[in-house]
Amino acid sequence: MTSDNLHETLVLIPARMASTRLPGKPLADICGLPMIVQVALRARDAGVGRIVVAVDHQDTFDAVTAAGFEAVMTRVDHQSGSDRIHEALLKCDPEGQAKVVINVQGDLPTIEPETIRAALKPLENPAVDIATLTVEIEDEDEKTNPNVVKVVGSPISEDRLRALYFTRTTAPHGAGPLYHHIGLYAYRRAALETFVSLPPSTLEKRESLEQLRALEAGMRIDVQIVRSIPLGVDTPADLEKARRLLTAKG
Repeated sequence: MTSDNLHETLVLIPARMASTRLPGKPLADICGLPMIVQVALRARDAGVGRIVVAVDHQDTFDAVTAAGFEAVMTRVDHQSGSDRIHEALLKCDPEGQAKVVINVQGDLPTIEPETIRAALKPLENPAVDIATLTVEIEDEDEKTNPNVVKVVGSPISEDRLRALYFTRTTAPHGAGPLYHHIGLYAYRRAALETFVSLPPSTLEKRESLEQLRALEAGMRIDVQIVRSIPLGVDTPADLEKARRLLTAKG
């Protein structure tokens, strides 16, 4: 990514206040800053383009803007993060300047900036519609855990797969690595617009995995293999772990 095309990449960070396990999650304090601001800082350090936080509550909007970041208010009733970022895209870039949209989840306060940058690499191939990330599973328990989503893909290089399927089951069968999907996406703008216009697909509903809608519609998803899984904060225990990790980094 060069300085000449930074304006063509938009990092959108959805921040939803309603969380069953951790109410008010975006504003949870981590090392003196709201979690959503910590995520925005990681995105800024990635240096890939304009950053906008898509919020659904005035308190989140105020926290983000007070920290010097851009925020846009979105509806509270979106069914998915992709719907929220699409609304945000239309509001903050109605002229269509951004050609690529990176969706960084708002509960990844310890994500490494290079992990965000890695999501752009598959889009160097013009045939790819959507890019995402994965890491090889090393923990045996994760291989059979339905909460760990697996990527089934065809290798196209040492560090990249072409996605054939995503599943909560242990797949593919037989000897070889299994891959844990990381839910960070880079969309071509046209691909995001196509994706949100499609109705939920059969396999998407069966697996409860939104990305299957794209595959069933014939869209191409390539997957960059990275070294580590960013910590997603969903519970008070996760929050304490994130605090420890960022404190250790100083």
